Amino acid sequence: MKLYLTPGACSLSPHIALREAGLKFDFEQVDLATKLTKSGADYRKVNPKGAVPALQLDNGQILTEGPAVVQYIADQKPDSKLAPAAGSFDRYRLQEWLNYTASELHKRFGQLFNPAITEDQKKATIAGIGTELDYVNKSLGSKQYLLGDTFTVADGYLFVVLSWTKYFGIDLGRWSGLKAFSDRIAARPSVKAAMQAEGLS
Repeated sequence: MKLYLTPGACSLSPHIALREAGLKFDFEQVDLATKLTKSGADYRKVNPKGAVPALQLDNGQILTEGPAVVQYIADQKPDSKLAPAAGSFDRYRLQEWLNYTASELHKRFGQLFNPAITEDQKKATIAGIGTELDYVNKSLGSKQYLLGDTFTVADGYLFVVLSWTKYFGIDLGRWSGLKAFSDRIAARPSVKAAMQAEGLS
């Protein structure tokens, strides 16, 4: 398998999942501005959407969209418990968290990365993120991870999105549960390895 990624972007989530699962893979960096891979190839021939991540399977198929990619990875190694069994209610809980992270948190942070955003828009967006983090912090409660005591791909995705708070002056310490959660994930060997490989640590 080959993962196309951009350092620190949402593609860090499947990168972590691949390492957690212990699967063999290669990766190639993508410049999202030029849509070129590090080797100089046109990334749009891999993913016409021009976004990361994209996972190229050994049979040549390309899978895109982070929540789909991480569930595929988890299902390749069921013993890793990166995702509950397909069809179980806990699997739908996992999808609930993946979808919330993607459609609410990730989408809002995406607005902040837009250089054309005005100061008023930025303030409103950060306020909205704060409300959503209030909800996630309360939902997490005393649990170690989103689904309980077991790390899943939903935790990896949330960790990546939370890591973007530092770029916009959002103090994660305001949510003690989320700060402890983020620190807990950051200490995992797979996360350290993925971040080091992407030049983030």
